[in-house]
Amino acid sequence: MAHGEVLEFEEYVRTRQDALLRSARRLVPDPVDAQDLLQTALVRTYGRWDGIADKRLADAYLRRVMINTRTEWWRARKLEEVPTEQLPDASVDDSTEQHADRALLMDIMKVLAPKQRSVVVLRHWEQMSTEETAAALGMSAGTVKSTLHRALARLREELERRASDEHDGFGARVPEREERERCAA
Repeated sequence: MAHGEVLEFEEYVRTRQDALLRSARRLVPDPVDAQDLLQTALVRTYGRWDGIADKRLADAYLRRVMINTRTEWWRARKLEEVPTEQLPDASVDDSTEQHADRALLMDIMKVLAPKQRSVVVLRHWEQMSTEETAAALGMSAGTVKSTLHRALARLREELERRASDEHDGFGARVPEREERERCAA
């Protein structure tokens, strides 16, 4: 790679790293894994930087690399994981309602398949159009729409399930869950 292109890549990373890290953080729940994901995607992109003719599409290219890398990791880990009946409680460091909602959303995103998660992230967090999402993921616009519809329905189901698990039949919070949440905070 020519020296000018190396400098161009370095400048791109400097200016876009925060936004790209946010994208990675939305694709994987653990902040350290998100940093690893972004780093791996940047290394892979660096090797192909001179092949990206239109640098305005670099973000889309990098997001696609992150999605592919995350999928590779997921497939590799899939054999090592042991399913459990109950998900562990997520601890929330910040007590504000906004952070709690974000943590809950990130936690329930785990129930989605990787393809569904990718569509939700690109359409709702990255605010890409259906066509942009389809191009980034290599699928048709109709597939994006149907995948998004099923993913959002699954998220609603999970939210409703968790809400019913936290309350008894009369709308009161279940005391032992409340006690566990206090201890976790």
